[in-house]
Amino acid sequence: MLSLVTFLPFVGALLVAILPQGVAKMASLGVSLLVLAVSLPLWFGYDPAGANFQFVENMPWIDAFGVSYHMGIDGVSLLLILLTTVLTPIIVLAGFSGVEHGHRGYFALMLALEGAMIGTFCALDTFVFYVFWELVLIPMYFLIGIWGGQRRIYATVKFFIYTVVGSLLMLVAFIALYHWQYTQTGVWSTDLETLLKLHIPYSAQLWMFLCFALAFAIKVPMFPFHTWLPDAHVEAPTGGSVVLAGVMLKMGTYGFYRFAMPLFPDAVVTFGPAMIGLAVIGIVYGALVAMVQDDVKKLVAYSSVSHLGYCMLGLFALNAQGVSGSVFQMINHGISTGALFLLVGVLYERRHTRMIAEYGGLAKVVPKFAFVFMVVTFSSIGLPGLNGFVGEFLVLLGAFQFAPVPTAIAVSGVIFGATYMLWCFQRMVFGPLQNAANAELKDLVPREMAYLAPLLVAIVLLGVYPQPFLDRINPSVNRFVARFAEHYDGTPYKHAGPVPGWIAGNH
Repeated sequence: MLSLVTFLPFVGALLVAILPQGVAKMASLGVSLLVLAVSLPLWFGYDPAGANFQFVENMPWIDAFGVSYHMGIDGVSLLLILLTTVLTPIIVLAGFSGVEHGHRGYFALMLALEGAMIGTFCALDTFVFYVFWELVLIPMYFLIGIWGGQRRIYATVKFFIYTVVGSLLMLVAFIALYHWQYTQTGVWSTDLETLLKLHIPYSAQLWMFLCFALAFAIKVPMFPFHTWLPDAHVEAPTGGSVVLAGVMLKMGTYGFYRFAMPLFPDAVVTFGPAMIGLAVIGIVYGALVAMVQDDVKKLVAYSSVSHLGYCMLGLFALNAQGVSGSVFQMINHGISTGALFLLVGVLYERRHTRMIAEYGGLAKVVPKFAFVFMVVTFSSIGLPGLNGFVGEFLVLLGAFQFAPVPTAIAVSGVIFGATYMLWCFQRMVFGPLQNAANAELKDLVPREMAYLAPLLVAIVLLGVYPQPFLDRINPSVNRFVARFAEHYDGTPYKHAGPVPGWIAGNH
């Protein structure tokens, strides 16, 4: 099942690449919907009570170096895979009007990007993970560089340099892990479950964690490694911005959850307070910078820096509530911010400007658009009853038990988030219709409603009834948290609370 879901998009990309331009759109939509259909049995076949990896595929690949084709998912990777397969047909459908040239190449690259991202979330071998991780860069490089805005080359090169530098450091850490595995066991292996059994010296853990953390922090992106993100978002085409915010940024948080933190628990204890500090700075800084933007797309880009800070805060709280909230917030951010970028793309196609000052009074002209914009805005600011509230509440509840002062500061990000989003919404949607160019704007057409409707349903569903999703997350999260608790005092960590050792300061 996992191989089918992973490689079907690649097959579809090859098919779209050789088809005539005229049928590339419909063919790519068909492939993306097929991938979505194939991924749904993962949801229904997944055992919510199971904490171990499911749908596992494990076979030798490069025997001489101990590399295996090892794929498997837990509740966290399950939701991220489904987020990817749900967003991709939406992105493809939005690209029917947003992409003006090179349809065949654009949609083929988008499908290849989908397959690489799914493979990243499935891989349980460090070598396989690294291959998919690097493979993601190639389609995104061309999507921004060819179909981006006026400064697309600058944004593309900056994005590529940042991510490649981080990836090379991660490769160094993988090689060091490979060495420790052979030194301790006499057997070469790159399998994650095998590497988790290693006893790595404290000093080595510190250096390897720093290499992993830098690679993943750039991808998140955490402050101060975030500067590539606004440029990439602003210059990327609408579909590129949606997939970047919706899925690719979650590869960074997922990397912390799956690799950096479980492999180096001693280093996590040492650097945890610093990571929480950076997360809180990112929350507040991202919100304050978003507040002063005059370009609505750049505003949404900086809001991602703030929202992803909550994900990192929850992860490093190291209790069940915080980590569950972090994972849930990853999904929420992909839905809400993806919808915001789609709405910005709808306006840009009609007016070819993203300046907030160019709008005003849109509720009088495009009421359907204004309604959808309102729901997504409320979702983004965490209105109770919508998806954003659940994740942020769990993160803050979990983090407060360990670090009350930093968490109290992080709460201000909720207030700032409401400020910049509601102020933006008020300036664009309400007030007098001063710009004559807006008087003739078309409201949402059926195709646009078709790709926005699933996101609205998800926003309400995850806010009103999050339990089925949390049921699949929690066993995996409990196993993740238990690894740290058992490492320090041998007690299974079943309930939310501060991690023994962090407060005492021992390792």
